[in-house]
Amino acid sequence: MASPQSQAPPLDAANLDPHAGTKYDFPRNLIGYGRHPPNAQWPGGAKIAVSFVINYEEGAERSVLNGDEVSESFLWEQSDRSGRPGERALNAESDYEYGSRVGIWRLLNLFEAHSMPITTYAVGQALEKNPDVAKALKAGGHEVASHAYRWIDYHSMPEKLEKEYLVRQMEVLKRLTGNYPEGWYYGRLSPRSRALVHEVYRELEAPLVWESDSYADDLPYWTDVPAEAGSAQAEGMLMVPYTYDNNDLKFHSATGAFSPEAFFEYLKAAFDTLLDEGRAGTPKMMTIGLHCRIIGKPGRFQALKKFVEYLDSKPQGEVWVTRRIDIARHWRQKFPYQQGKI
Repeated sequence: MASPQSQAPPLDAANLDPHAGTKYDFPRNLIGYGRHPPNAQWPGGAKIAVSFVINYEEGAERSVLNGDEVSESFLWEQSDRSGRPGERALNAESDYEYGSRVGIWRLLNLFEAHSMPITTYAVGQALEKNPDVAKALKAGGHEVASHAYRWIDYHSMPEKLEKEYLVRQMEVLKRLTGNYPEGWYYGRLSPRSRALVHEVYRELEAPLVWESDSYADDLPYWTDVPAEAGSAQAEGMLMVPYTYDNNDLKFHSATGAFSPEAFFEYLKAAFDTLLDEGRAGTPKMMTIGLHCRIIGKPGRFQALKKFVEYLDSKPQGEVWVTRRIDIARHWRQKFPYQQGKI
């Protein structure tokens, strides 16, 4: 049996990515802003921008009712249970239903009571099944961004079908909200997803103001788009990084937060670090990822409520709680795209 060392590629091994040199070959950037990030110049002199994101997925998860071979086994209260082929999983279905029946309203009531606008990563099929949520988001002044048409893993989906899903999502959100989404986040994306998002927006002549399939920074940053290489009209792609650590999915992770108090303490620690850096002259951004069926449960909800109240206790003007579209528009104005630079 070969040792792990003998299985390693040789020094200076060739790039084995099958998409190398194609429109899918988005560059990596391991350097970023370095030791001296730019001053974000948040509105009003805020020391930190805070983005709350509600992932609205309920009803669009895997289910034989949606044509899938198995029902969902991911991110619910018994998420270690595998689905049974060809059968409905009523327990999983009803846990997801809690998010759309109860959790979403508990979250919106909290944020609106504190006059905090949020961004929703909206799965199109989920909103189709509960259009009252789309109406409430619009009425509340919140942002409806795209979380793809189905909440599934796109990694192995054929390019043609994935593009059809993209177009369907754009059409659905425009029908439900009146506009194409200006921001996009997949989560479980394929190596082709970023390029296809860019391509579909161009074909529909819709503005892609931001994309969030990145976890690489505490500030927005630009990336070049391979399909624009050599173009004098290159627009780049503005990445507004998302988070897996300040995220309630940790309640369903073996290495995550097992109590509301632990989750609150983690959010507070992250916020305090970033606020200190902002006060020292380098304002940052903090994202908090939420799910209606997770943090929307009564016991966990107290962690979020406590954190929201903690933000409200800070001096007026220090904290900018806002939507991702507002962060992206601000960044585009202050730090326009320059090809080859972040």
